[in-house]
Amino acid sequence: MTESPIIFDRLLQRRRRSRAAALPANFLLDHVAGELADRLSVVLRRFNVGVDLGTPGDAVRRSLRRLGAGMIVGADVIARGKPFVVADEEALPFRDSSLDFVVSGLALHFANDLPGVLAQIRRALKPDGLFLAALLGGETLTELRQAFAEAESEIEGGASPRVAPFADLRQIGALLQRAGFALPVTDVERVTVRYSSVFDLMHDLRRMGAANTLVARRRVPLRRTTLMQMADVYARCFADADGRIRTTFDIVWLSGWAPHPNQQQPLRPGSAKARLADALGTREISAGEKAGC
Repeated sequence: MTESPIIFDRLLQRRRRSRAAALPANFLLDHVAGELADRLSVVLRRFNVGVDLGTPGDAVRRSLRRLGAGMIVGADVIARGKPFVVADEEALPFRDSSLDFVVSGLALHFANDLPGVLAQIRRALKPDGLFLAALLGGETLTELRQAFAEAESEIEGGASPRVAPFADLRQIGALLQRAGFALPVTDVERVTVRYSSVFDLMHDLRRMGAANTLVARRRVPLRRTTLMQMADVYARCFADADGRIRTTFDIVWLSGWAPHPNQQQPLRPGSAKARLADALGTREISAGEKAGC
């Protein structure tokens, strides 16, 4: 079996998340906590025991408690509040079929082995248990990535890894299916945030515990001339008319259910009893027939 590549320095990530845990919750996590509670509120069933996996801070647990979502156990490498289990997302301590639901907010994009994490979550859920999570993906921080690449090429003659790679919607959907989830659903929410300067953005990233932890990162301090050139490129290429810069965050939402015999099943191909063309009031065109103008 092929081992997953080691992309993130998990020990460094743990230290940075520990420092960030002492800071007030950031706007993006508050947004995700509210949206996650809204999405869970439309599920017409009662959950008794669930886990909040890896989410920085307690914003998600507070939102779910207000919703009356049952007992919610925090699980992270950094203990915060009660009930809580100290655990790494990549090595879950939960028994098979022991949880009614698992949620996670803005944490799993830092996993080196996301397929393995999803498979462990799937095994820990009871039949018909729910997994609901948000992680960063797609074009997140594309402006910062481009600005750093151009600045380093101009000043130092080459670029180094500064912004983490993010999976896209299709990749994450395929991973849910691969992990064995039933009824997998993914969608992406693009949030565009405006800052006074790129330095405010970098401050927010530190508050999220999301600064650079790539194993392949350059191990020497960032040169001031490179940093200032990056800020100049960012402001020149990604600023609005009022001078404020734009930053993209693509929040990928994913959900899936542990399989259960009573769940809705997809129909077999060719088993439909009505034609789509009839429902739309149009003429069906065969595969070999050309559509007219």
